Amino acid sequence: MPKIVRITTIPVSMMVLLKGQMKFMQQNGFDIVMISSDGKEVKQLIEQESCPHIAIKLTRKITPFTDLISLFRLVKILHSIKPDIVHSHTPKAGLIAMWAAKIAGVKIRLHTIAGLPWVETKGIKRKMLIGVEKLTTMAATSVFPNSYTQRDFLISNGIAQNKMKVIGNGTSNGINLNHFVRNTDINAKAKNIRQQLGVDENDWLWIFVGRIVKDKGISELIEAFDDIFKLFPRDKLLLVGEQETDLDPLDQKHIDILKNHSAMISCGFQNDIRPYLAASQVLVFPSYREGFPNVPMQAGLMGCALILSDINGCNELVRHKEDGWLVTVKNKASLFKAMLEARNNRTLMQQFANTIQAKIKEKYDQANFWNSLLNEYHQQLNNKGKIN
Repeated sequence: MPKIVRITTIPVSMMVLLKGQMKFMQQNGFDIVMISSDGKEVKQLIEQESCPHIAIKLTRKITPFTDLISLFRLVKILHSIKPDIVHSHTPKAGLIAMWAAKIAGVKIRLHTIAGLPWVETKGIKRKMLIGVEKLTTMAATSVFPNSYTQRDFLISNGIAQNKMKVIGNGTSNGINLNHFVRNTDINAKAKNIRQQLGVDENDWLWIFVGRIVKDKGISELIEAFDDIFKLFPRDKLLLVGEQETDLDPLDQKHIDILKNHSAMISCGFQNDIRPYLAASQVLVFPSYREGFPNVPMQAGLMGCALILSDINGCNELVRHKEDGWLVTVKNKASLFKAMLEARNNRTLMQQFANTIQAKIKEKYDQANFWNSLLNEYHQQLNNKGKIN
């Protein structure tokens, strides 16, 4: 069986963002080993994917000494495993994995690029992070941007110009059409959520799902919703996700508004977001940067209309005023205008929700993505003479 090592910085990335992918590859003739930093999710990840896991210290920050130690340890691990393919995701894991694989003599080194942290940085730090991206792709044999707009953006910045390939129609894992569906149980839970929040049939529940941090556009969302609330005082905004205090936290002003506003409800991380999406009319996702985001696809399948930032990935999923709304990044006025237009026109909102749901089903089925990636692995191995 050909061996593949899959590497992410933290285990939750494999558990959530790549859920089911490793198990599928194992069921289709590959010996899979997962590598990430240690964490409470590791046990659940192993049970979920039915693949072994090796823990290695990987940080999300700039830690040169720790990174160097991790590089040497990973080289040793790869020498022992002797994989045919190393496939990495996330910036830090990509940098260390691609160079460790190259040093260890692994012939097929694949790296998927999703979000780009350097898009929202400036000055020396931006130049350094772009340099790290280039260094990572230099060691990779193939690079998979997870959207076509991401590919074009990377090429325009001189990154991996001759190594790029988008798998299928984009995304990092497709979307499970059989999971993100309304059923009797989900609808009952959604109804209960609306009742608990005091949202009547004619009132709206707006939703955001993701990390509660600046670069997800939370500051603009808080201010735009507050203006909506003044016009529709029975509406509520539901924020599903952890508030991070370490990396890119909200400023104190917006923390205080979020904490004290009667119509803004934070419910933290949820293992199953389907009832929350089913309870809501519109997903508002004003992120500053993405690759190809999963949350809008999940929300669209659950029947939400979409208001997204006009950024790479998001503008590949939604066409402005054809199947949703695209708003200017970091622009509260643009966000408020789209929210108000949706709120004032329920028929248009529902039309967009129906259209985007059909589009996601047609283009982003997880089964199709997995098979496209499986074919890519086989092609890469064939090109290296590894399999017949």
